[in-house]
Amino acid sequence: MSGADATALTPLQIGSYTFNSRLIVGTGKYRDVDQTRDALLASGAEIVTVALRRVNLQDRSEGSLMSLLASKRWTILPNTAGCHTAEEAVRTLRLARELGMADLVKLEVIGDARTLYPDNEQTLEAARLLVREGFVVLPYCMDDPVVCRKLEDLGCAAVMPLAAPIGSGLGIKNPYNLRIILESAKVPVIVDAGVGTASDAAVAMELGCAGVLMNTAIALARDPILMAGAMRDAVSAGRRAFLAGRMPRRLHASASSPESGLI
Repeated sequence: MSGADATALTPLQIGSYTFNSRLIVGTGKYRDVDQTRDALLASGAEIVTVALRRVNLQDRSEGSLMSLLASKRWTILPNTAGCHTAEEAVRTLRLARELGMADLVKLEVIGDARTLYPDNEQTLEAARLLVREGFVVLPYCMDDPVVCRKLEDLGCAAVMPLAAPIGSGLGIKNPYNLRIILESAKVPVIVDAGVGTASDAAVAMELGCAGVLMNTAIALARDPILMAGAMRDAVSAGRRAFLAGRMPRRLHASASSPESGLI
């Protein structure tokens, strides 16, 4: 393995947790549990996020989502999708911890039902309480450098700015904000929401993001299993391209072969 390959495969560090894959995937919107399993395996993801308010966490019967995730193949990242206040989100994650789930959590406090944009004030309040209680907090937030800095200052283990509205598939709508966030962040920046296809994931990684979280882009693809593999490869390729460093952009052509010694 070359030096560049070894660097590209440097693990993702989130708090005390270490992962080889930089792709995080969700478990919603699939046709059934079998398709969910096949997509998760094809993605190569090690972290799988689960909406606590939308699944029965105590149902471990054969064929249930929780029976699949109980295999310990993946680290479960419980999330608070559907919560609209800091109090709701904190209570939901406390319940998850009581049920034996890890302290690594995705905080999501929705401020608008139509756009599913996060509520900055409530997100900050919930993050403050959860960090104080020992949770390893990954907050979903706007692509706002100020909010990201405040979340990091509170002790969040990563920040997860959206690239576009949840489930929209619009791709990276504001790469400039992401670049500003990346310039100052001392914790991993993980794009959460808006990815629609493999090139979107590659762009996020080429910008320097530490990882990408997605669900709809895989689950609603015509072939979710094939798309899961494409996303796996895109995240890896984007990471390698970022580390390699792209060539300078030029207005005019530049010959790729030497012009000296021409016959």
